[in-house]
Amino acid sequence: MQELHYFDGAWTEEPQKVMTPATQAVWMATAVFDGTRVIRGMGPDVDRHCERCVNSAHALGLEPPLDAKGIEALIWEGVDKFPADAELFIRPMFYPERGFVMPEPESTVFALALLNRPLMEPTGITAMLSRFHRPALDMAPTNAKAACLYPNAIRAMREAQAAGFSTAIMMDGLGHVAEFATSNVFHVRDGMVHTPVPNGTFLNGITRQRVIRLLREAGVDVLERPIAYDELLDADEVFSTGNLDKVVPVTRLDDRNYQPGPLYQKARDIYFDWAKTQTRKV
Repeated sequence: MQELHYFDGAWTEEPQKVMTPATQAVWMATAVFDGTRVIRGMGPDVDRHCERCVNSAHALGLEPPLDAKGIEALIWEGVDKFPADAELFIRPMFYPERGFVMPEPESTVFALALLNRPLMEPTGITAMLSRFHRPALDMAPTNAKAACLYPNAIRAMREAQAAGFSTAIMMDGLGHVAEFATSNVFHVRDGMVHTPVPNGTFLNGITRQRVIRLLREAGVDVLERPIAYDELLDADEVFSTGNLDKVVPVTRLDDRNYQPGPLYQKARDIYFDWAKTQTRKV
């Protein structure tokens, strides 16, 4: 089985057509979602991803019909329908069905998709600096994982891939590094790990937070601060964190090449060592 979907109280292997041209979320872009992973039975931070999905719904003024525990229970119910060694990418979603410009909060709908998608091999990603920037909180709902934020990331990624790169580095409105198009960025200089400080322009990723905590517990200095793009080009190592592929090295930024380094490898190793301890909690 390659995918499984839950909608309106039922499971199906066929994707459900859950929206119409009149659905408020279709034309006002008010859907929110999250992405989590269950990898061969490991469920790192599944509960926190479910909580963030609910919080995102509230940030857009929706009334989610399930709480985080309810979403998590459905996720594990779905996981049990796959082989034990499946590597699943899981997307819970809330969206309003009714409303003209303003959504009707009480019409909020829940949907869930489980996709059989193995982790990428950590051979490395490449990136270029994008001309597209991340918005601030007063410009867009950056305090939510909202579908309306992603077309700008897609523009940056399309631009990068047309130039032969995997993804893009995006800056904030003040000219500081924000993140990659769909993941967070770290770099290493002189044995210290640096990463942009969350400033309301990019998602403070759950995997990002976990890696920072694990590195600090392992005695590694991690500094969150404003970062200029040239600092990445001068770094000893660069790596990415995100839910889809967790911790992966960067092997090229624009014309600068890198090798996967020891602190990237430490971050990846301690993350997956911790992940092995994370099983279902509901």
